[in-house]
Amino acid sequence: MRIYTKTGDKGTTSLIYGQRVSKNDIRVEAYGSGDEANSMIGLALSHLKSEYFSGKEKAERVFHKVQTDLFHAGAELATPAGKEVKWTIKVEDITFMETQIDEWEADLTVLNNFILPGGHPAGAAFHVARTVVRRAERCAVSLSDEVNPLVLIYLNRLSDLLFVAARFVNHHLGTGEQPLHDGKS
Repeated sequence: MRIYTKTGDKGTTSLIYGQRVSKNDIRVEAYGSGDEANSMIGLALSHLKSEYFSGKEKAERVFHKVQTDLFHAGAELATPAGKEVKWTIKVEDITFMETQIDEWEADLTVLNNFILPGGHPAGAAFHVARTVVRRAERCAVSLSDEVNPLVLIYLNRLSDLLFVAARFVNHHLGTGEQPLHDGKS
């Protein structure tokens, strides 16, 4: 089978069940942003391959699940309203992330100010993934009447997890965090 089908050459794509929509449809933007975030998570993990720190293996397992769940969220977003969704986001997926956020935050100093995205390349990639998830969330809000409400909660919590993951990685790899410039110097 060839990777190219030529069916999208005129600016349309298929949703699950075959309905054709414009490639700039808000539904396509929502699941496309989720796919982009998933790729950024993969990039972050690739930056960790040669690094070693306490909790690295667990973080990799956490994000393997998260990447799989993010595909499920994308499937929900790519399924037209009124059609059966084959893979769904569940309350347990959200609880899983909340538990991990709490565990990682317990290992970090409390933030008293905003920080700039950056640090280790993996931490920076997690920050980028967070902003892409926020875009997916904004698009999904436009579909909220047509989408499992757990998808909105999932995307919101995922951006929190990615923020904490960036801090966790930066902390363990010794890059620290850069606070906002206070404008005084």
